[in-house]
Amino acid sequence: MLRTYAFAGCLLCSAAAIAQQKMDFEKYDPVSTLKVPEHPLSRAKYPFVDVHNHQWNMGSASLGNLTSAMDKLNMRVMVNLSGGNGSGLKAMTDNIKASAPKRFLVFHNINFNGIGEEGWTAKAVAQLEQDVREGAGGLKVFKNLGLSVKDNKGNRVTVDDPRLDAIWAKCGELKIPVLIHTADPKPFWDPVDEHNERWLEIVTHPGRKRGPNDPAPWETLIAEQHRMFKKHPKTTFIDAHFGWYANDLAKLSRLMDEMPNIVVEFGAVIAELGRQPQMARAFFEKYQDRILFGKDSWVPEEYATYFRVLETADEYFPYHKKYHAFWRMYGLNLPDNILKKVYYKNALRILPKIDKTQFPE
Repeated sequence: MLRTYAFAGCLLCSAAAIAQQKMDFEKYDPVSTLKVPEHPLSRAKYPFVDVHNHQWNMGSASLGNLTSAMDKLNMRVMVNLSGGNGSGLKAMTDNIKASAPKRFLVFHNINFNGIGEEGWTAKAVAQLEQDVREGAGGLKVFKNLGLSVKDNKGNRVTVDDPRLDAIWAKCGELKIPVLIHTADPKPFWDPVDEHNERWLEIVTHPGRKRGPNDPAPWETLIAEQHRMFKKHPKTTFIDAHFGWYANDLAKLSRLMDEMPNIVVEFGAVIAELGRQPQMARAFFEKYQDRILFGKDSWVPEEYATYFRVLETADEYFPYHKKYHAFWRMYGLNLPDNILKKVYYKNALRILPKIDKTQFPE
């Protein structure tokens, strides 16, 4: 009997010790016991155009290492959205022409300094036209428009500010797209509590937290963007990050039906698509001519996640950043005709300065 009591006591001690163990959510990373077929990919099935990348020193850097890394991924063209303007942009386009003329496309960025001063709009339009002559293939608008850009009187410049209308209209005349990032994921504006799906990202990156007065509600910023889209139906807008509606594809579908001049790219939101494979595949089927491949940050090994979601039927595989997505994902298993459109055909139509001879029919 003594031995039995001693054994039971040990069990109780062990149970108590386990109950007292505490672990931060950030550290909890269980190894899945699920056994299902796996098809990890390191190279895209077809050559592709990444329409959402950032290379800040392309004006002076050697492009050889970059193109070699692109070749391993089967990336034929990288769109550098961080082109700046004026002499900085020209340095980039000159370097590209000399080193890798077919592999890169650079986008112009607006200099918002002095907005509100007499002649600012005309000057901004003239700079855009000059940069397009120098080789710029589009206009990229960063999220600072709407969040932090202020005019010469210190007022917030809204995304649909009429002082910018001539710029958007000029892009339509020049047949170049505007890739625009407005706001951030909606949970950044929500309370940071146990119900916030972005809790881990916010506590590890507290600078991303927003509020209704910082500088405006999320709904206000997105509404400004949509009014701007509707005001310029002859201009093609690439709504970055699926317009932050990758988690509500029914809503995004309605918006795309309302605004036929917008297309979307999925930079940094592939995890949203990978957790809803049936809904996402149906969306890709319906809008197959209006979806572009975008990644955002240049981390070559992370492209494998994108290829796997798009190309395979794999189940329950992890995303590459836990603070972005603590859930598992599933492949969409897109057919070849849609893959080709997403990887390169749509980009070739929307970005006419890309050399089409690098791609199959």
